[in-house]
Amino acid sequence: MVDDVVQEVFLAAWRGLARYSGHATLRSWLLSIARNKVEDHYRSTLGRHLEMLEAGEDTILPAPALDLVGAMDAERDAGRAAEILNRLPYEYAAVLRWRYWEERSAKEMAEASGRTEKAVERLLARARSRFKLLWEETE
Repeated sequence: MVDDVVQEVFLAAWRGLARYSGHATLRSWLLSIARNKVEDHYRSTLGRHLEMLEAGEDTILPAPALDLVGAMDAERDAGRAAEILNRLPYEYAAVLRWRYWEERSAKEMAEASGRTEKAVERLLARARSRFKLLWEETE
């Protein structure tokens, strides 16, 4: 079953390669195709199982895969966030990485950068605002 879905993903990617515009990374583009193919597979599988149940066949539905679609979405979002961070001014990207990846407090960031806590909080607010704007532009 997995081999079939993987084959469908790569066939769809091959057929659609001419339409790839480059607005997203190739990886993000491929992951979105994969997500769609996995969703298609589960929709068709569920439909077949519902038909069998309605026909009175005694069958057990397969356990859903680990949240593959959720994991793929998270991977795509992480890639998108990394792209946006690379487009931000260095100070904005650094302060966002410190806050959200390293989970540093404003006080810790202030001590490390030689700024006041208030200055770090203002910088974080500007960085978040710019990140949000770029995120919304890429949707």
